[in-house]
Amino acid sequence: MRKIRDSMDLRALRFALGFPLVLAAAFTVCALLVRADLPEPLAVRWTGAGAVDFAPFPAVVGVGSGLIVLFGWALLLQAVPLSRPVLMRRIMMGLGFSVSLFVATVLAAVLVGQVGLTDAGAARLDVSVLALGSGAAVSLGVIMGFVFKADERWSADDDAALRAALDREQDRELATDSVRLWVHARSSVFVMIGLATLLPAALLSVAAPWLAALLVAVAVLAAAFLVARVLVDRSGLRVYAGGVLRVIDVPAAAIDAAALREIKAADYGGWGYRRRGANQAMLVSSGPGVLIDRSDGRRLAVSGGSAASAENLARVLSRVAARARRAGGSPGGGTQGGGTPA
Repeated sequence: MRKIRDSMDLRALRFALGFPLVLAAAFTVCALLVRADLPEPLAVRWTGAGAVDFAPFPAVVGVGSGLIVLFGWALLLQAVPLSRPVLMRRIMMGLGFSVSLFVATVLAAVLVGQVGLTDAGAARLDVSVLALGSGAAVSLGVIMGFVFKADERWSADDDAALRAALDREQDRELATDSVRLWVHARSSVFVMIGLATLLPAALLSVAAPWLAALLVAVAVLAAAFLVARVLVDRSGLRVYAGGVLRVIDVPAAAIDAAALREIKAADYGGWGYRRRGANQAMLVSSGPGVLIDRSDGRRLAVSGGSAASAENLARVLSRVAARARRAGGSPGGGTQGGGTPA
C-alpha cells in the first residue's frame, strides 16, 4: 500500500475519479429538469437532410453520462502517476478536464436544441450552447493545466518559503505587531461548487433564467463564505468573511489564550461562519486553526491556513494579548457576528 501511495498522486487520483462522476450527475439532473419539454424519442444524429437517428430519453442520458465518465477517467487518470514528467501530467489534467466539459457541452446542445419540440425530426443542435460551452471547456482546461501542482515533493518554491519563514523568525519585528492572512478552502472545493451550480445554471439559462440566476447567486455566496481575511494587530483580532464582511472582532485585552489546534469544522457546525451558544467559528476547512479563549468565557475558532501560518497566528495573538494586559487594557467591547464591512 505504501508503494502505491509513493507512486501515485492521491489528490489527483481523487479528483480524476470524482470530477467526471460529479459532472455526469450534474448533466443527468439538468436533463431531468427539462424532460417534460423534450420530444420522445430524441434525435441523436443528423445529416444534411436533417435528423436520421433517434433514441429514447433514458438511453441518451445514460449513454451520455457514461461517455462523460469514460472520457474523463481515460484522460484524467493519466495525470496520476508520479513517475510521469510534470509537463505531461499538467497537459493530461487540463486535457481531461476540457474533454469532459466538451462532451457535456455536446450533450447539452443536443437536449437544448430539442426543448419545446413535439417532433424530434425538426431538431437541430443548439449552436449557441455548443459554442459557449466549447469555449469555456477549452479555457477552463488551460487554466486547470496551469494551476495543477503536479510535483508534491520539495521544490524551489518550498525553499523560498522556508527562507522567508527563517527571515521572519530571525527578525522578530517583521511579525511582532501584526498578521495579515487570507485563508480559503481547497481549490477542488471551489471547482466542485462551480460544477454543481454554474454548469447547471448555464444549461438552464435558456429554459429557466430565474433558476439559473439563483444557482449563480448560491455559488457566489457559498464561495464567499469559504474565504476569509484574518487581521491581527495591537488592537486585537478581526475576521472578515469573503474578505469584506466583518464577523468577528475581539479586542486584544479580551483574549485570555490562543493555541494552535487541529480543528474539525463539523464540531462547530460546518464550514463558514458559525455561532453556537458561547462558541463562534469562522472555518473555511478542517485542519490547522487557532482556538481563542476570551476573558468572558466564550471561545472562538478561526482557520489558520497551513500549520505554520496557524502557529504564527496563535503566537502573535498570545503576544498582543499579553501586551494589552500589561498595558491595562479593558477586556470589554468587540462585536460578535457583526455585519460591518471592512
